Amino acid sequence: MSLAHTILGLLEQQEMTGYDLKNTCFDQCVAHLWPADQAQIYRTLDKLVEQGWTTCCVEIQSDRPNRKVYSLTEEGKAELLRWLQCHQPVPTVREPFLVQLFFAAQLPNPAIIKLLEQQLAARSKKLADCNNIQLPELENCANREQIMQRLALDLVTQREKTYIDWLKTAIEAIKSS
Repeated sequence: MSLAHTILGLLEQQEMTGYDLKNTCFDQCVAHLWPADQAQIYRTLDKLVEQGWTTCCVEIQSDRPNRKVYSLTEEGKAELLRWLQCHQPVPTVREPFLVQLFFAAQLPNPAIIKLLEQQLAARSKKLADCNNIQLPELENCANREQIMQRLALDLVTQREKTYIDWLKTAIEAIKSS
């Protein structure tokens, strides 16, 4: 996924200024999926205009700076549709805790165990939060929306359970080393 495709998707919904994209869409709608700052958005909008995927219309305002309103072109719509149908590669995940653990051999065992136990507590809380979400089990879902929500929740729950199991194994390994 790229910032350009995120912007194309947002402009497909309605034409907007860079300010609108940042304050209405990125800050309130897609920040948890793809964060971007104002400078990144404006640089990307300029590139999208250069590529012919968006157009820019300047609205003259007497009492404020002029507004640049961006809209999707037919070429931009075609690019968005092409991208929507493409397989997305597995994202690169950065795990600060695992990097910390990778280099933790220089710490005494109690310090390593403390780090592992802190992570175990955080992951256990996240699992408890997931378990508190009220959704029917997959076989009892009444509609597609519930099925999609349940599938997503099941993956997050399974990931946390696996992480917790691994942390318990790691703690035991350090205790017995």
